[in-house]
Amino acid sequence: MLIRTRFAPSPTGELHFGNIRTALYSWLYAKKNNGVFILRIEDTDLTRSHKKFSTNIIQTLKWLKLYWNEGPYFQSQRISDYKKIICFMLKEGLAYKCYCGNEKLNYIKKIQSLKGVKKQYNRACRNLKPNIFNLNKYVVRFKNPIFGKVSFHDIIRGKITVNNSELDDLIIQRENGIPTYNFCVVVDDMNSKITHIIRGEDHINNTPRQINILNSLGAKIPKYAHLSMILNHDKKILSKRNNLLSILKYKKLGYLSEAILNYIVRLGWSHGNKEIFSLKEMISLFNFKSITKSSSIFDIKKLRWMNKYYINSTKKSIIKDLLIKSFIKKKIDFNNGPVLDDVISVFTPRSETILDLFNEVSFFYQDTWIKFDKRKFQSYFNINSVEILKRSYEEFLKISLWDVKKIFMVIKNLSKKFNVLIKDIICPIRIALIGKFSSIGINQIMFFLGKKRSLMKLKNFLKYYKKNFL
Repeated sequence: MLIRTRFAPSPTGELHFGNIRTALYSWLYAKKNNGVFILRIEDTDLTRSHKKFSTNIIQTLKWLKLYWNEGPYFQSQRISDYKKIICFMLKEGLAYKCYCGNEKLNYIKKIQSLKGVKKQYNRACRNLKPNIFNLNKYVVRFKNPIFGKVSFHDIIRGKITVNNSELDDLIIQRENGIPTYNFCVVVDDMNSKITHIIRGEDHINNTPRQINILNSLGAKIPKYAHLSMILNHDKKILSKRNNLLSILKYKKLGYLSEAILNYIVRLGWSHGNKEIFSLKEMISLFNFKSITKSSSIFDIKKLRWMNKYYINSTKKSIIKDLLIKSFIKKKIDFNNGPVLDDVISVFTPRSETILDLFNEVSFFYQDTWIKFDKRKFQSYFNINSVEILKRSYEEFLKISLWDVKKIFMVIKNLSKKFNVLIKDIICPIRIALIGKFSSIGINQIMFFLGKKRSLMKLKNFLKYYKKNFL
């Protein structure tokens, strides 16, 4: 049997980690079994679907290298096909027209609520003769079996059984003539010969209904695997409406696609205590038995840790290319400063994202003024610090060969002359040069800045201090 899986998102928001986990697991299962992975975009909800979100879906999958074998197929381009099947179902008595408007349906639900019974459509139009009413306004409902049960074996959760009496007659075509999600899904899965459907547990309630429709059409029932939810730190389900969780947002923040995939694959699946997986290892080791039934918690600290690992494990040339893109985007000349390779070697071990790395090194290549936090600044700076800076400027000016050893010797000699600790010399210099209270060695910073830029920044800072604090 040829394994055929699909990823079928709705273009109603940007893809988040929950969406991509579904895509990844479906992709991995297809790849592991030399199968086919299909991309289908479910855009029949015309009021909520947007082209920009379809674009986001495609761009996200491409960035993560989750390439599809077939598609992307758009449901909105198949409306006529769905309608033909609905006409067939009406003709064969598998579906019927329902003329009950919202007012009547709300009244039925109100009565059911008062009686304490389950709220569902009472099948008032189920046995009406076809076209008994000459009305344009109607929906089409699937004639769900009334008796018996529908059972399926969930690969992750085991056997699930639902009484047909618990299922109402599902609307398969809206009043505006557009087929509904649950119906389009069934037709597409049937026509695409999908063998395995991997999706979130929020779809479990839809599965019995979809199986009944598949059975009515004489289609083969696929195997189902429903994944547990991914929760945020507040233990709420991830939502497309939360843009902070958009996958491409993390690309902009400087996360690597390999780190994103490695983090996502571990949200519900494991292989012993192993944390780091290459894509080849994911394909080789992936299986349903190791998928947990429990919800997973999205942990940004863990993701940053994993991204730092990948930044430090990736070829320097790749990190350099990504960093150069940031320089170009910010219109900063990366040739106007130290050798980029040298800076990357020093700062990469300190960086969790490419954006962190850029923020650490960009000031070496520009002469723009640093914005100081005055409140913090005053707690670290005093008159003696100003004298240290003035003398430092004079001593650094004398250095003919600008290197880390000579810079440090000047700092060491200044600590003796002022009879203070070396850190008391370093602190005001660091604040003046980079506006921070911690960083790599100050002699390394000054070496990367170069003599001219270091002296200029010290001089400008002294003017700033005199103007604002004296």
